[in-house]
Amino acid sequence: MIHVVAAVTAKPGKREEILGHFRANVPAVLAEQGCIEYGPAIDADPALPFQARCGPDTFLVIEKWESMEALKAHAAAPHMKAYAEKTRDLIANRAVHILSPAA
Repeated sequence: MIHVVAAVTAKPGKREEILGHFRANVPAVLAEQGCIEYGPAIDADPALPFQARCGPDTFLVIEKWESMEALKAHAAAPHMKAYAEKTRDLIANRAVHILSPAA
């Protein structure tokens, strides 16, 4: 299994606009071969005192894929290219972490 955690930081005030495009794309991603989990997450509020907050312009994408091949196919999917085109000018920064379970 492959885990992905992507931190997406929007330009100031643009997070909800990006999330609108993201949510519209979720059904297509969940229908992809090998997709186990795919969804956005924002800071819980209230949370525990030791929480490291992402902030008002950032959201995380939490993903699980059956294999690296499934993740590669996802990255090349036409709906992902369309999503990237719609959000390109709204994103200030993005950091993608591709992880393997530490069994």
